[in-house]
Amino acid sequence: MEYRTLGRTGLRVSRLCLGTMQWGWTVDEPTAFAIMDAFVERGGNFFDTADFYARWIPGKRGGESEEIIGRWLRARGNRSQVVIATKVYHPMGEGPNERGLSRKHIIEAVEASLRRLQTDYLDLYLAHAFDAETP
Repeated sequence: MEYRTLGRTGLRVSRLCLGTMQWGWTVDEPTAFAIMDAFVERGGNFFDTADFYARWIPGKRGGESEEIIGRWLRARGNRSQVVIATKVYHPMGEGPNERGLSRKHIIEAVEASLRRLQTDYLDLYLAHAFDAETP
């Protein structure tokens, strides 16, 4: 696997990033674990997720992808070998301040992502600030 430095972050990431938007709704946990295992076995180290993934699916609350990654990280004990990118912006509740890029929402979202991912740090945190309501 080829690695690149990600911008000016100093992070070394695999050229391929594993997107995990499907984890927890069209990809079940055992399948997600198998995919992540295969990705890492082939040298991949860069995972993309977001707090909002799956929230638009009836019966899902969002965060399912992060939860599955967190259980995988715990089971494999390999947190220090992977780079996790997650995102903030989209609504995670019904309240007017449970979305966006306010200080309040970002702090609450970071804390929730850390809990779901079962880690004490995020490698990369991005604003996922596009939706149909964005002018």
